[in-house]
Amino acid sequence: MGELKEDLCLDCGLPAALESMGERWSFLILRAAFNGLRHFEEFQSTLGIARNILANRLGRLVDHGILAREPMPDDRRKIEYRLTEKGAALLPAMIALRQWGEVWETGTPSTPVLVDTRDEQPIRKVSILSHDGRELQLGDMCWKHTHEIKPLEMPRLQAVA
Repeated sequence: MGELKEDLCLDCGLPAALESMGERWSFLILRAAFNGLRHFEEFQSTLGIARNILANRLGRLVDHGILAREPMPDDRRKIEYRLTEKGAALLPAMIALRQWGEVWETGTPSTPVLVDTRDEQPIRKVSILSHDGRELQLGDMCWKHTHEIKPLEMPRLQAVA
């Protein structure tokens, strides 16, 4: 198995992502937003989170551009929290964490099961794919600086006529 070694400085995407998301409540609020919750009271009653903690976490998610805080068109005194494009881009990470928890923490599949809308079949396990679509495992990867990556050579086409 190859070794996956990375410079562990704080100048990369993982610490920045963790700073944006914070902790457990932020992930649960995000999960609720993916499931269509939009209003403070919905988040509070569904999650059972204290109002002060919810207000803090919603503010943090808004400040980091993960949720947008928007007045409702019919009553501008009421506020909706909606996923931004940046927030929606967290869906694969959320699904990967859920799948990991099913295997390593609860030991059982969650219900309901996430399915694709066209075929209504369960989605596949989130995995890491190579540039050509191969599924990679830990030993199949290593870190390289961008200047060390060489472009792939395109195969030369032979004349046939």
